[in-house]
Amino acid sequence: MQKIVIVSDTHIPNRSKKLPQKLVAECQTADFIIHAGDWQTLDVYYELAAYAETDGVTGNVDPWEILDRFGKKKILTFGDLKIGVVHGDGIRKTTEQRAFDAFEGEHVDIIVFGHSHTPIRREVEGITLFNPGSPTDKRRESQYSFGLLEIGDTWELKHVFFDKEE
Repeated sequence: MQKIVIVSDTHIPNRSKKLPQKLVAECQTADFIIHAGDWQTLDVYYELAAYAETDGVTGNVDPWEILDRFGKKKILTFGDLKIGVVHGDGIRKTTEQRAFDAFEGEHVDIIVFGHSHTPIRREVEGITLFNPGSPTDKRRESQYSFGLLEIGDTWELKHVFFDKEE
């Protein structure tokens, strides 16, 4: 069984000084961590990478060194499972539609995106669209969130919701 933590929009240090304990606890037992952008500083990458191999993409508020390291879009492969990762920012259409369109013509099973800070899990044309929400800046959401993907003979993708105090 492979455990992948999916996170986006950490906005450190602007929205929080550190990663929340609930997220850190899951990262400590993760095999891989995916970040869908708006890290804001490479320090977030270094902290996550201390727990597990970490990869991701650049968000619209990330500095050039994050863009240089990660790029804006990628496909990660875990066995037969292909995961497209993009932040989802841009103009026109919804964040979700921009994320979906970014992988048009490419075979992916899951599209991970961020930007809106809104947790989403929806099937569209056989592809699972997944926004983990934000573990540090919930905006209008009732709770903070991130994602958990477990891959074995099949795969299971879910949100982990929590309050700031946890």
